[in-house]
Amino acid sequence: MSDDARRELVDLSTARETVDELAVGTGAESVPLSEARGRTLAEPVRAGVDVPGFDRAAMDGYAVRAADTRGADEATPVALDVVAELQAGEAPERTVGAGEAVEIATGAVVPAGADAVVVVERTSRDADTVAVRDAVPPGENVLPAGADVAAGDLALSAGTRLTPRTVGLLSAVGAATVPVRDRPEVAVVSTGDELAPAEADLDHDRGEIHDVNTPALRAAVAAAGGEPVGFERVPDDRGALTDALSRAAERADLVLTSGSTSAGSADLLASLVAERADTELLVHGVDVQPGKPTVIGRIGDTPYVGLPGYPVSALSVFRVLVAPAVREASGTPATTMERRAELATRVRHDGGRHRLVPVGLVADGDGATLAYPVDKGSGATTSLAYADGVVTVPATTNYVPAGEGVTVELFDADERPPDLLAVGARDPAVGEAFAAVDRVRFLARGTQAARRWLDDGVPDVAVVTGDPPDGEVLAAWDREWGLAAGSDVDCDGLASLVDGATLVNAARGTGLREALDDALAAMGDDRDEPVRDSVDGVTAHGLDGPARRVRAGEADVAPALRATAEDLGLSFVTLGTQRVSVVVGAGRGDKPGVAALRAAAENGVGAARPGYERVDGT
Repeated sequence: MSDDARRELVDLSTARETVDELAVGTGAESVPLSEARGRTLAEPVRAGVDVPGFDRAAMDGYAVRAADTRGADEATPVALDVVAELQAGEAPERTVGAGEAVEIATGAVVPAGADAVVVVERTSRDADTVAVRDAVPPGENVLPAGADVAAGDLALSAGTRLTPRTVGLLSAVGAATVPVRDRPEVAVVSTGDELAPAEADLDHDRGEIHDVNTPALRAAVAAAGGEPVGFERVPDDRGALTDALSRAAERADLVLTSGSTSAGSADLLASLVAERADTELLVHGVDVQPGKPTVIGRIGDTPYVGLPGYPVSALSVFRVLVAPAVREASGTPATTMERRAELATRVRHDGGRHRLVPVGLVADGDGATLAYPVDKGSGATTSLAYADGVVTVPATTNYVPAGEGVTVELFDADERPPDLLAVGARDPAVGEAFAAVDRVRFLARGTQAARRWLDDGVPDVAVVTGDPPDGEVLAAWDREWGLAAGSDVDCDGLASLVDGATLVNAARGTGLREALDDALAAMGDDRDEPVRDSVDGVTAHGLDGPARRVRAGEADVAPALRATAEDLGLSFVTLGTQRVSVVVGAGRGDKPGVAALRAAAENGVGAARPGYERVDGT
């Protein structure tokens, strides 16, 4: 296949058809009944015995000959001799003759000679005689042999998902082992020299990152009904990749890789699959965002899908292309459900490609469901971690306005919005309050974004620095901020920055960055010179990020809270206080999550941190 042909994008429906045609794992196995719950029958199961295998009493009462009760009523009961008693699990020892009855429990074998059961409520017992006040027809309150399932009947058909009740039926018909569909074994191979396992210490100088895709994809495979097969991470090396692909194809029913699929110099997997004699490249590139550089093919007879390296892209493509094939093979029903929602904010799209937009869900004050985009780019793992589902935007659509009704495809059937959605600035005191509330989702987007989202009516609460916007201020603190410096740095405040001390600044849009910019602007006004423009430095994300870089010796000073400087063992020069407020969204004050946060704040959570003072009245 030529390079041009290999990189010709196919649409999403063609990619789905191609994966379906790969026929992932179509085998079967027999498992003990005790392990059958949740599996899917590969073959029909027929009853080997009658259920029940005997005429069974359906009620507590007396087994009788129906003819002996003819004419019995309240005024003229029929007296019968009680000749025996039977419990469930006991074998009858005698036949019921004319004028006789046997006391019988529900589930017991109806003795020979008897053809009906009179319920105990319609009788009166006196020693060895029972007075019967109802005439009963033959078969009354008797479950005949084979009434549930007769021997030879189809008990369950192939494709039946085995639940506790169907497992019970299989036990009833004597199926000690059952034929079920195999769980396809799926080899997950993540590629990249930069990857390290979660337990490893990272070498940031080499650009190492923790491997997200391997555990995430293994979990996705298991959720779809597959059996993930562990493989080591593989560097971007032709020989290593060739060996890994061969071993994975020999072991598994499906091979998944992540990374090394994009067109370009690192496009190793696609070229390997295209060039090897025992492989077949069917698709290289799908017209979908995220997930364009997807590879579909075969390694020998084993289906192969190469997923993009970015976690959002890899998991999105797995969800729409691979998971349905794994579910079909294992007989696992789809858990994805749909929910209608209203877009809280607009969605812009360049068009030209099918787009899957991760969204979060939140209930407004009236209980209506809102959907808000959470996509921070394909390289951001939180785009899916903080999403509840996806909204599909067709390739022909460039713009979806706020307020538009959309269909959200949920990741899980039991997905529900968080009890409290918060957005805004990071703050340790507020973080302690959040930790006291269950099912909180906090999006650390900074004060500026919090104000915009609050205006759009998205969050339940917003965390803002500076003067709070209009609305209920649930809680507020004045926090002391200043400059944190290394132990060998003589810092005398803002003057050190002007005199050339190296700076790690806070990211734009954060409260610390705003406070430092305002302080430098005021200093410039006093000096009648543009001081702020003369102070430069790299930026670090997170509230503690700049100070951590100082502790690591990468700079002299950084803006920080007093609490941060003390935690990190840095010297601290105070420059003032900054207010941080938790503001309730319009109409959200009565939500249970907001009430729980209010209670936590009222109980003083977060107020004891160094450099913090609770604002009266909140």
